[in-house]
Amino acid sequence: MTMHLAELNIAHLRAPTDSPELADFMAGLEPVNALADGAPGFVWRLKGGDDPRDTVQHRYGDHLLINFSVWESRETLWDFVYRTVHLEFLRRRREWFLRMAEPYAVMWWIPVGHVPTLEEGMDRLALLRAHGPTRAAFTFRDFHEAPGPDGEPEPAAGPRSAPEPGGNRREARGDAPYDVPERAAGRRGAPEPAR
Repeated sequence: MTMHLAELNIAHLRAPTDSPELADFMAGLEPVNALADGAPGFVWRLKGGDDPRDTVQHRYGDHLLINFSVWESRETLWDFVYRTVHLEFLRRRREWFLRMAEPYAVMWWIPVGHVPTLEEGMDRLALLRAHGPTRAAFTFRDFHEAPGPDGEPEPAAGPRSAPEPGGNRREARGDAPYDVPERAAGRRGAPEPAR
């Protein structure tokens, strides 16, 4: 069965969306969302309305921003997150969002054609927070390959940890799935996918 990669990430806003503090972020929503919609490998994203700046309305908290999308592969999602203007917004996230002590992003494999619900995404995030990275809920840093036709992971399966400088591997974590990678931002972060 062919699979696509679902991803959900959340952020707690520092201020209301109409505040001057979030003006740059809100101004960037339309171009960044348009870039995602046209990116190679993009499949779907949850939209908040017809205006590209509309945020997703939900029952999970007033200042909780939700980004939820589906991609053809880890590599296509990685390329959008770290190799487009999106990276500049990622670098500025502390200006607009509060720090979170627990995982704020999760990925999981879905069958092609399945449109995940927001409840499904929040359940996967809760699973990651409760049990750490598993085949059912993982991150860029602790990635699990898509299941093969028999339901088992493809040969390269299993979690990957980001290598430490000097070649040592550190313990797999699930607390910072969208850290800006060393090559992109000059600091340690998620490992780049193999090509």
